[in-house]
Amino acid sequence: MDVYGGNGTSRAVVVGGGIGGLTAALALVRRGWRVTVLERAAELKPVGAGIGLAPNAQRALDVVGLGDAVRALAAWQGEGGLRTPSGRWLSRTDPQAAAEAFGGPMVLLHRAILIDTLAAALPEGALRTGELAELADRGAVDRPAVVRTATGDIEADLVVGADGINSALRKALFPAHPGPAYAGFTTWRVVVPDPGRPFAPHETWGPGRIWGTQPLKDGRLYAYAAARIPRGGRAPDGELAELRRLFGAWHDPIPAVLDAAEGGPVLRNDVHWMAEALPAHHRGRVALIGDAAHAMAPTLGQGGNQAIEDAIVLAHHADPHGDLATGLAHYTAERLPRTMGIVRKAERTARINMLRNPVGIAVRNTLISAVSVLCPAFPLRSFADIATWQPPGRTYADQARKQDTPRQKETP
Repeated sequence: MDVYGGNGTSRAVVVGGGIGGLTAALALVRRGWRVTVLERAAELKPVGAGIGLAPNAQRALDVVGLGDAVRALAAWQGEGGLRTPSGRWLSRTDPQAAAEAFGGPMVLLHRAILIDTLAAALPEGALRTGELAELADRGAVDRPAVVRTATGDIEADLVVGADGINSALRKALFPAHPGPAYAGFTTWRVVVPDPGRPFAPHETWGPGRIWGTQPLKDGRLYAYAAARIPRGGRAPDGELAELRRLFGAWHDPIPAVLDAAEGGPVLRNDVHWMAEALPAHHRGRVALIGDAAHAMAPTLGQGGNQAIEDAIVLAHHADPHGDLATGLAHYTAERLPRTMGIVRKAERTARINMLRNPVGIAVRNTLISAVSVLCPAFPLRSFADIATWQPPGRTYADQARKQDTPRQKETP
């Protein structure tokens, strides 16, 4: 048995090496924990394509000193907006106005870049891949938690469940909870080379379907799509063929993007959401973060962002030398209402933007067009409570800069 003790610091085990798990590991290291990350995959290959990091997640990453590195990856997107399948603009967006309203720009980047950035900041040896882990004991005030692996059991003062939407740790902590429910739609994601024609970034809403095309910093394009279809399906002739059936007749540049996707991977995933909230985001010495705690529809682009927030808030409350039980209670009290509020808002948004009824679509589109003319700031206000979030306390990045300044002055 691998037992905590030895270097005088408390030990944390993070189960899951995704965005939330790596951020949690890095934040806990900065807080003074000795951290081990257990990732079941043989290597870090993030599932997904692009991810949008809103200013709230960027501020969270400031806490671990990576906010500016992420902001440097922002691609200037120019004016974009919302369209119909014929190409008619329903509304226009101004990235500069959004950045001023929320305190920073939206940054769209490939998930692999973010994963690599987080992993590179961890201490050597903290990340262990090819390690399937299960919770043997959730622990209590008078005993450590125990995580079982093929190479032996690990005792830990804190276990972080960052093992995703099908979380085994969540099931172990709350076996009576039904888990995430099917949201009624499926998504596809691709990253393709620039098709060679200029276009305005856009999201397009059709009957029960969505398409979005956005540029990445390196010149490639990230495209995503969604459709209301039964869960568990797979296209017999391939997912690109399915996308052509669903979106091939929509406006430019969608057909060109589909052509550029030929021969490359097309990711397809059914969408699930936490229709019933967990009673808490912790139990014993185990805390859940990200999709393990509050899976949500992607319609607000906040899944990964909220996992990053979780990680930073958890580290803030998990004092390695203090009362962990109280700290975890504070973590749940702070995160459960916020994340479940966003979960429900994302589900309501999905119902609106994936309408199939022609009359409902006509009314919705008319209202969107009117609001974009009469009150263009309204969509920004509706997102402000999410994007203007601030991390608790001073950022570690600020503290590090203050500590570095005197040493720099003393250097001859």
